[in-house]
Amino acid sequence: MEEIGAYYQSQDYISHHDEAKDLMSRIYTAVRNYTIGQKIKLITGLHAGKGSLLDIGCGTGNFLQAVKETGWLTAGAEPDGGAREIAAKRIGENVFESIYANELTAQKYDVITMWHVLEHVHLLNETIDWLAEHLNPNGKIIIAVPNPQSPDATRYSRFWAAYDVPRHLYHFTKDSMALLMKKHSLKVDKIHPMWFDSFYVSMLSTKYKAKKVNLFDSIKTGLMSNIKGNSSTSEGLNTSSLIYIISKI
Repeated sequence: MEEIGAYYQSQDYISHHDEAKDLMSRIYTAVRNYTIGQKIKLITGLHAGKGSLLDIGCGTGNFLQAVKETGWLTAGAEPDGGAREIAAKRIGENVFESIYANELTAQKYDVITMWHVLEHVHLLNETIDWLAEHLNPNGKIIIAVPNPQSPDATRYSRFWAAYDVPRHLYHFTKDSMALLMKKHSLKVDKIHPMWFDSFYVSMLSTKYKAKKVNLFDSIKTGLMSNIKGNSSTSEGLNTSSLIYIISKI
């Protein structure tokens, strides 16, 4: 676990840095700012009124800041020291290194979010146990993860950027996610798509494959993946990344 920290310090790992210097970083930042608004709409649709929210793996705190500004009580956990320091300054409160910090363990939450985080955790079952234990009875867990069965994953095969070895330790299909949650007395209520991920992941994938971004191929593959992965039902959704809405059984 100690050795993997260096892989998060790379400037290529954009979610842990605030700089937007190159094309990829600028695109990521622009999309992030739009999708934060969409995430807040999702959360307010799941919980009437203002509640308490814990964001695990909060990065530099952009999402937490936006949630706090809407009136929610917020808390954050982020293992990377540099990102954690930026997040704490941004939201004006402590961000903790681990969910096992006493300040977080002593609370229960209406919403717990993990935006592209579950695939990184080293103690998978222990983490899901913690989520179940610290969720209010009618609360929701929101987990977003890459989808290795998506059309863009098939298209790029071993060059699919969302495999992201060695930072990503697990990958989840819809079936495996449902089984994992059931093991911990949780259930998947609904699944939502993440439309922009197919384009961003495709851009990274072309860069991994040919050492430079192929915009035409990225846009074509992203569109194809979203069209093929779209569905009016949660069961049929198969986009590049999926958002799972989870509650207690």
